[in-house]
Amino acid sequence: MSVLAAIAVLALLIVVHELGHFTAARLQNIHVNRFSIGFGPVLVKYQGPETEYAIRAFPLGGYVAFPDDDPDSDIPPDDPNLLRNRPILDRAIVISAGVIANLIFAYFLLVGQAVTVGFPDYTFEPGVLVPQVIAEQASPAQEAGIKSGDVVLAVDSQELAASRDAVKILMEEIQQSPNQPLQLKVKRGEETLNLTVTPKPDESGQGKIGVMLAPNGQLVRNRPDNIIAAFADSAQEYQRITLLTFQGFGQLISNFSETASQVAGPVKIVEIGATVARSNLAGLFQFAALISINLAIINILPLPALDGGQLAFLLIEGVRGKPLPTKIQDGIMQTGLMLLLGLGIFLIVRDTANLQVFQELFQ
Repeated sequence: MSVLAAIAVLALLIVVHELGHFTAARLQNIHVNRFSIGFGPVLVKYQGPETEYAIRAFPLGGYVAFPDDDPDSDIPPDDPNLLRNRPILDRAIVISAGVIANLIFAYFLLVGQAVTVGFPDYTFEPGVLVPQVIAEQASPAQEAGIKSGDVVLAVDSQELAASRDAVKILMEEIQQSPNQPLQLKVKRGEETLNLTVTPKPDESGQGKIGVMLAPNGQLVRNRPDNIIAAFADSAQEYQRITLLTFQGFGQLISNFSETASQVAGPVKIVEIGATVARSNLAGLFQFAALISINLAIINILPLPALDGGQLAFLLIEGVRGKPLPTKIQDGIMQTGLMLLLGLGIFLIVRDTANLQVFQELFQ
């Protein structure tokens, strides 16, 4: 059931994105001849008065198609309601509507979380929790004797107070101390230990010890007192998630060699969503909002086959006073689409092979 819930979330976000394009076009009386979820062979379809609605075999996204370049269309080429015959602003609204729909939907998902289950928060206690020691041979943490469940109370005599910043302080100390021993005061159950750990430099020169870090405290859920507070709290959480997303993309660009392996495809996203659903069904609100914001940001990038790529074509048309030749646009878009599909297939194969069930099968 958790896997089905995660798939349903991902499918819903794709539908929301494509509904944004579709609704923006229909509200302007622009012709739309196809509304598709997925790519490839048709699994199920329904032919409406003007638009064909279809679910296709490869769940790598979806698309809204227009009859502008359909040789079988009986709409005259000079019809003012063809997308290509509309002013640049009308077309820009249609192209960007999917991104806008995902951003708006993410916010209202958070509003839904606020009024139903509330947002998670911590009642902080002194120190930083080590929920997991990464299973690496001879990692600095293992050599120092750090274990999962330990609480780091101090680093080099600097106390880690009961606050949200404790994790950041410890992380910065570790990153800034490659090959330099750090004295840790660690609480393990009722016992207090003094351990020495020497961070190893990574490819960027920052220190790492091979652990996961988390706030030390009890997780609680805060529900707002009224609907006004729900909208305000949701806006604050929306801002936090969006900022973290941009920071993640920034790290991907600035440190691609280390972070590229963290790029996830549909299979990995479903796996993460299923884990969230199993541990805490309420977390699906935040998971869906996070994916929706990521989907919006990815689609607005000025890359071929994405919404941002089409907006880039419109910008060039506005500067030149006329669009790029159709052959050039088609070539760029087809190349981009093939690269996008290739990346999607690669991520699906890689993430499927890394699923625990397959790892156990081949051990």
